[in-house]
Amino acid sequence: MNECYELNVAGVTRQLPIIQIAPNLAIASFVILGDCELVTAAAPLLAEKLPQVDYLVTAEAKGIPLVQELSRLLGLPYYIVARKSVKPYMEQPLVDEVNSITTQKTQTLCLDGKDALAIHGKRVALVDDVISTGESLQAIERLVEKAGAQVVARAAILAEGDAAKRDDILFLEPLPLFPL
Repeated sequence: MNECYELNVAGVTRQLPIIQIAPNLAIASFVILGDCELVTAAAPLLAEKLPQVDYLVTAEAKGIPLVQELSRLLGLPYYIVARKSVKPYMEQPLVDEVNSITTQKTQTLCLDGKDALAIHGKRVALVDDVISTGESLQAIERLVEKAGAQVVARAAILAEGDAAKRDDILFLEPLPLFPL
């Protein structure tokens, strides 16, 4: 499959390759890792949509450049990353599992105990590059709720497929799915 989908978001245009991920489904592959232009264009528009928050939380790894830029714009000195495995330096980590549309297998998400303490009683926004099925977002939400934080926003640059119809997420543009 050599087709592309033309994405226009925040004044930036990208040709996204359409990749088959299941026998009956393909997606437009959107990767912000390394795309400084797109991240710095999209972050201010997403920041305008966010309510006041104490912390931004994302899953490792594709959301990291976005929360870095959003944190800078919002004047937040620290953001939280739910890691994909328990690291030796983590004390009393919180753990959850998720099945994402792009990983296609069970994935572990971990919140370091020190991060859980930092967000306890705080207002947080969950941030990702793309929200599709919402499975990853729900896993992160379970983690931050276990930590005692209040989720006040769920945000992404793109909402893929039916996620664009949701009224509980903030996003800049829809991204279609490609049934086969």
